[in-house]
Amino acid sequence: MSAYLSIESLSVSYGATPVLDNVSLTLQRGEMVALLGSSGCGKTTLLRAIAGFVVPSTGRIVVDGRDITGLPPEARQTAMMFQSYALWPHMNVAANIGYGLRMRGVARAQIAARVEGLLTLLQLEGFGAREVSALSGGQRQRVAMGRALAVDPLLLLLDEPMSNLDYKVRLDLRHELRALQRRVGITAIYVTHDREEALTLADRIAVIDAGRVVQYGTPEEIFHHPASPFVAGFMGADNAVDVVHDGGAMRLADEATPAAARTRAHFRGDRARLADAADAAALSMDGTVEQASYLGHGFRYRIRVGRRQIWVDDAAAVAEGSRTHVIVPRDALLLFPAAQP
Repeated sequence: MSAYLSIESLSVSYGATPVLDNVSLTLQRGEMVALLGSSGCGKTTLLRAIAGFVVPSTGRIVVDGRDITGLPPEARQTAMMFQSYALWPHMNVAANIGYGLRMRGVARAQIAARVEGLLTLLQLEGFGAREVSALSGGQRQRVAMGRALAVDPLLLLLDEPMSNLDYKVRLDLRHELRALQRRVGITAIYVTHDREEALTLADRIAVIDAGRVVQYGTPEEIFHHPASPFVAGFMGADNAVDVVHDGGAMRLADEATPAAARTRAHFRGDRARLADAADAAALSMDGTVEQASYLGHGFRYRIRVGRRQIWVDDAAAVAEGSRTHVIVPRDALLLFPAAQP
């Protein structure tokens, strides 16, 4: 199956500073792909390059067989949703949705018919005359989506549209946006620094670090089979220790362990547990509870293991200052070559 969107060896620099380095991605029609990474990694620059607001130094962008690399933004048939949704507060819902069509000189009757159809699609029947200031967050999101869809874009580009919302509202809107995107069937690219958001929304995730795509795959692949220590840490497996295989067992490496015998192990805090005794079938580490925080469903502990600091989530209450064992099942360990000194 040929790709609907193809980004081929794209590089972007701001002056002498490289921002994107030889980025290549493909999307199928109807997919939602998340660009995931920390601030400054280049994900928003990639989105803006697709929209035409940033000119690449090398590479091509092809949509549905059409090379759009050299086209101005208005000729690319893309639509962008911003963090604030950028709705006009002095216009009602119908006027906001039809705004892009009016700017293109579409006849009034055609605009009215298109807006009415979108109100039905977005489950906003009867809301056309309502002021946007009277809408809930989810309703405003659907209006912004309607305005983007009204102009029949080839691609929907979303630049962290939920970053300014409260956590509870974000949780609700993630599922609403995902259901809406599937119902409409539009191809979409979603920029976020929130791994939970990417896992919830996307068909595939591109993890970006320092201007490069370091892994591209389904949420399950990225989460359970990270390709590098960076991806493992970014996806929540941010506990990292050096281990050594000792016969059939695995133990924590010590200062005398040569580099060639070491393996770097990453694991998530919720896959570890605290215990009174070691477990020969798992990775066991002696430690001291330095900090305990109650999370409602259990506790999060900061454990000092030698010179290392490890975070563990556990349901049991353990006093700060207590000696304990950190137990990590073998199948919870993500193993990589040891870091070079």
